[in-house]
Amino acid sequence: MSQKRGPKPKGKVKIEWSAGFAYAIGLIATDGSLSKDGRHISFTSKDGDQIENYRKALGLDNAIGRKARRSEEAKRYFVVQFGDVLFFDFLKGIGITPAKSKTLGPIGVPDAWFFDFLRGAFDGDGYTNYYLDPRWRSSHMFYIGFCSASIDHLLWIRERLRGFLSVTGHISSSKSRSCHQLRFAKNDAIAITGRMYAGADIFLARKKLKIDASLAMMGGLSILKKTDSGKSHRKHARVAKLEDALP
Repeated sequence: MSQKRGPKPKGKVKIEWSAGFAYAIGLIATDGSLSKDGRHISFTSKDGDQIENYRKALGLDNAIGRKARRSEEAKRYFVVQFGDVLFFDFLKGIGITPAKSKTLGPIGVPDAWFFDFLRGAFDGDGYTNYYLDPRWRSSHMFYIGFCSASIDHLLWIRERLRGFLSVTGHISSSKSRSCHQLRFAKNDAIAITGRMYAGADIFLARKKLKIDASLAMMGGLSILKKTDSGKSHRKHARVAKLEDALP
């Protein structure tokens, strides 16, 4: 006598690659977490816009909760959690697993959606900075970077970008090797951001605005080479400095 099977699990998330779906995978790879129960996926951010982007990208209507981190008492972080066995298994299948911080490596993202994934990863744990180096006239310094506890994940990103754009990046590590960053400078950074935002309709606005401002400064300040004195140029350098390495 055969046993009756229970109902098949219903997926809350539509598992189909698209720009928004790939963006959400990038967010999960950086700021998401998979429960050990094999069902629940959580996403935490202190940025309300980031949480809304996440819900929009996955088509979720779950309520947004608040939580504190570690020893903090104030609930300064937003969190969205939901259960979806099918999506959970899908995430494991592409390389995102419970306790992923140290084990994250290559992610099974199709080439067509890689830069949407990268934009999500950038919005999660990426940063950008720009400044004028006062040692040289019109020396624009522009960087973008990606942070991770897993150096293997950053090595994978670097190799993918090298294949797509022939760019090179530098990986550095903290003294404790608990955190690593992959950084790209100027022309490489411009090439990467150009592809990340090409045709994009979902992104963290404050990071894109900062990049737009940096690129505008690079274009607008190029005339200083012909018109400003060295003293004036150094003054502009101090005013124009936009460096902010916080993700």
